[in-house]
Amino acid sequence: MALSREHRLRGRFVFDRIYQKGRRIHGQWMVLRTMAAKPELLKTDPRDHTPLSCRLGVVVSSKVSKRSVERNRLRRLLHGHLSQLIANQGEGIWLLISLKPGSADTEEQLLLGECSELLAKAGLRP
Repeated sequence: MALSREHRLRGRFVFDRIYQKGRRIHGQWMVLRTMAAKPELLKTDPRDHTPLSCRLGVVVSSKVSKRSVERNRLRRLLHGHLSQLIANQGEGIWLLISLKPGSADTEEQLLLGECSELLAKAGLRP
């Protein structure tokens, strides 16, 4: 399941800023980066109705798996899990999840559980 357009993080400057200035929370299989939304970094798109909405991104590098099919499966898994968060989350925050090498061999439930734990540590989920 893919994220809707208004909830996707896009653009090199956005990702660079989150990597540089975002708060990092490390887990065994992933790293969660959070940052207050900066709409001025976004490219203006007339189809985006809510520039301050909660935006998410998932990074799965080739170090996680050489097979693009596997990387896309992990990305879709996390997108589906995070899309439930969007309904409950307020505006003004950007989230970026980066998977660590070796996470492709982990069970799906462990990955989703760690994702929920990291979100709780960041104060985003009860």
